[in-house]
Amino acid sequence: MQAITVTEPGGPEALVLADVDTPHPAPGEVLVRVAAAGVNRADTLQRQGHYAPPPGASDIIGLEVSGVVEALGDDVEEWAVGDEVCALLSGGGYAEYVAVPVGQLLPVPEGVSLVDAAALPEVCCTVWSNVFMTADLEPGEVLLVHGGSSGIGTMAIQLAHENGARVAVTAGSREKLEACGELGADILVDYREDDFVEAVREATDGHGADVVLDILGAKYLRRNLEVLATGGRLVIIGMMGGRTAELDIATLMGKRAAVIGTTLRARPPEEKAAIVRAVAMHVWPLIVDGSVRPVVQSRHPLGDAAAAHRELEESGHVGKILLTVG
Repeated sequence: MQAITVTEPGGPEALVLADVDTPHPAPGEVLVRVAAAGVNRADTLQRQGHYAPPPGASDIIGLEVSGVVEALGDDVEEWAVGDEVCALLSGGGYAEYVAVPVGQLLPVPEGVSLVDAAALPEVCCTVWSNVFMTADLEPGEVLLVHGGSSGIGTMAIQLAHENGARVAVTAGSREKLEACGELGADILVDYREDDFVEAVREATDGHGADVVLDILGAKYLRRNLEVLATGGRLVIIGMMGGRTAELDIATLMGKRAAVIGTTLRARPPEEKAAIVRAVAMHVWPLIVDGSVRPVVQSRHPLGDAAAAHRELEESGHVGKILLTVG
């Protein structure tokens, strides 16, 4: 099969289309003929040599795909050849075929195209597991999402809004903030011009944010603590702003708050399967009835993976960038 390979870590030009061995499904896995793969920030880190796949995972980049079941491994009964699926991966997505544990498969939701379904697994699993399963966002609470126009951000806005929360976002342009507002965000903060702590406090009559979903890490730690409401939960899912910062324990204790760091890729299969089941139960019905939708900025052929990575790293997009296969 053809797949994107990285012979030496580097810039987008390091992504090279090459012939590699087609994987075979192990017991409890299916082989998926890929229609599209999602492009994620983690992919760019792996390309640069900063984010190695977990032990046993494919070294091919790619954390989510959509496609058609091509073959079944032993002991697989719940899926059939020809089923249209999308999947959460530990790696292997930038390829014509990928082997997937059955617990990480989801049916393509009614009303979503096979290609665009590739925009769903990573963001839905990330948002649901962190915002709802871990931070326990409740109706009526305030969620602050940094990077509101990103793939994760656009899904977090929609799911929080549909579950009765009030949503605040930060983004770097009026156009991005307008897109966030159209998806259901109530409080729109241009981080280039305004202080999000003051803006969120003012918009919530001093209450602040009950949950903060953060991709920046160190850069925003102090101000994220400041914006938290009493009993607030800060969930850190990225380190785009650095990995080391001082934590004001007095502020944390005074607010009876929690700081939680999580990852998704390295979790054991059983935990991923539990998250996927929860997404199927809680998120898929909202997608089927049209309340929530994948937001796709652009689609690039697999051989143009370098262009897709450049677009992602330029940060002008709203929603997801996809690679199409075939």
